[in-house]
Amino acid sequence: MPGGQGAPASPQAAGSAPDRVPSGPAAGPSPQLAAPRESPAPRRVALRASVPQKLAEALSSQYGLIVFAAGLLLLLAWAVHASGVGKSDLLCVLTALMLLQLLWMLWYVGRSAAHRRLLRPKDTHAGARWLRGSMTLFAVITIILGCFKIGYFVGFSECLSATEGVFPVTHAAHTLVQVYFLWGHAKDIIQSFKTLERFGVIHSVFTNLLLWTNGVLNESKHQLNEHKERLLTLGFGNVTIVLDDHTPPCNCSLPTLCSAISHGIYYLYPFNIEYQILASMMLYVLWKNIGRKVDGHQHQSVRFKFRGVVAGSVLGLSVLAATIGVVVVYLIQIGRSKSKSESALIMFYLYAIALLILMGAAGLLGIRIYRIDQKSLDESRSPARKLDADLLVGTASSSSLISWGSILAVLCAEACPPHTWFNLPYSVLMIVEKYVQNLFIIESIHREPETLSEDIRTLRMVTVCSGNAMPLSSSGLRNGAVAGDAASPGGEMLRAANGNTCLREGCGGEGGEGSREGTPGPACRPGFLQGDSKRSILRNIAAFLFLCNISLWVPPAFGCRPEYDNGLEEIVFGFEPWIIVVNLAMPFSIFYRMHAAASLFEVYCKV
Repeated sequence: MPGGQGAPASPQAAGSAPDRVPSGPAAGPSPQLAAPRESPAPRRVALRASVPQKLAEALSSQYGLIVFAAGLLLLLAWAVHASGVGKSDLLCVLTALMLLQLLWMLWYVGRSAAHRRLLRPKDTHAGARWLRGSMTLFAVITIILGCFKIGYFVGFSECLSATEGVFPVTHAAHTLVQVYFLWGHAKDIIQSFKTLERFGVIHSVFTNLLLWTNGVLNESKHQLNEHKERLLTLGFGNVTIVLDDHTPPCNCSLPTLCSAISHGIYYLYPFNIEYQILASMMLYVLWKNIGRKVDGHQHQSVRFKFRGVVAGSVLGLSVLAATIGVVVVYLIQIGRSKSKSESALIMFYLYAIALLILMGAAGLLGIRIYRIDQKSLDESRSPARKLDADLLVGTASSSSLISWGSILAVLCAEACPPHTWFNLPYSVLMIVEKYVQNLFIIESIHREPETLSEDIRTLRMVTVCSGNAMPLSSSGLRNGAVAGDAASPGGEMLRAANGNTCLREGCGGEGGEGSREGTPGPACRPGFLQGDSKRSILRNIAAFLFLCNISLWVPPAFGCRPEYDNGLEEIVFGFEPWIIVVNLAMPFSIFYRMHAAASLFEVYCKV
């Protein structure tokens, strides 16, 4: 029976239809044949198979959140000296969580070694070598911190519980195994034992986050005690000051050693904090990759090349050296007297304002270059890249809470001392600079590597002389499928090797890329925005911003915190509310600078 419009189509009829179409001059063009409708059975099977994995993902994430919430409550109870909750209880829980993670990591490494001959899919975006290298450096300092804690325990062993000696030993072993695990398996896309692995990885993520929170809490309490001691020195009697002292109730058997260790420990905490958050980030990407289907797009490996970045590196290193000098002077002057404290604050604010203006200008220049330059975006799905962008935006927003509080304090205060007015432009520029820098970094990490994008840009200018586009692969261009030199200005077309395609380049012309999108073609761009010159400018911007973010990480990480010492916010909001705001937002501010530096290093390698 001839198939009319209302006749049902079957796969068999669709498969035999081309054989019944008459061929020849009288037949005319072949009719458009409807594609055979896909059977719903495979789709139902795929959906049914994905349900357990979605359920396992939801259950594992809930398990991790429960562990994290319980740990946070225990940390809070210890911080506020809740009755019945001591430091030994907290350390027992953290030690148990680390031991459980150690068992899972050893099982995973052993199973992977037993099946090492199997080909396993990898996520090329995850666990970059430079990221694992920086994590290793922070891990080494974390182990040194553990050694200091063991020495502190030995000195006060008469009055400290055994858990305070077991915890640093367990933490050191945990750090060693975790670094080895992440070096070997950070790129894995797990396809077997997926339910078990989801719980193991998410447990590792939140264990590291709890260790990070513990380090942040200890470091914040130390900074707050120093701030209270400065207030006592300056004679502030209108603030109720009680030092949160956790000194053991006995004498150290080695007084000199214990004094040196107790002071040195807090200079190592910033590196421990960065290690824990880096490890949790890499483990979270591993968790998101469990059961993921790898697409065909593989991003090119990026390499570090120190070439053509003299200006950005010299300027950035100068900023870093100046920052260290400012921090040293600030820490010496602050708290000595009221006039010296105000002078130290004014010096810091002026230096930070100048630095933020330079960083904002560099970020705007980089964004402007991207707006002028036509470059294809890498739209492949990447949990690592999405996490980078989300962390940049999230931590910048959280840390801006301090800046907004300072702006409101300056605007709402009844009387502002002269040095507090510098806080207003400093806070505004801090918010603007983070916004501009995030735009530059996010656009940079979503762009194709330079060598790949040049081929794609050339493909966009390949047209068929009759007006129809001809799809070509970038590999074909590299292998010589399209021949010819550069197109001459004015839109002159060069024949390709097959005689059917031609390249258009220039400022105008119908169908030109620049005329369609309102963006000037390559020949219309300024000379310094083409080829190696453009890459050199972007590399210098990335190198400069990288060193500047490290410079801005140093002051809050090592005790230079004008948010404590300015005094105006404490008068407007009250001492305890403002201290709570600073203690909540400051860890995100410190983490933002280190994460932005890591992202800018990746940008530098990709350009």
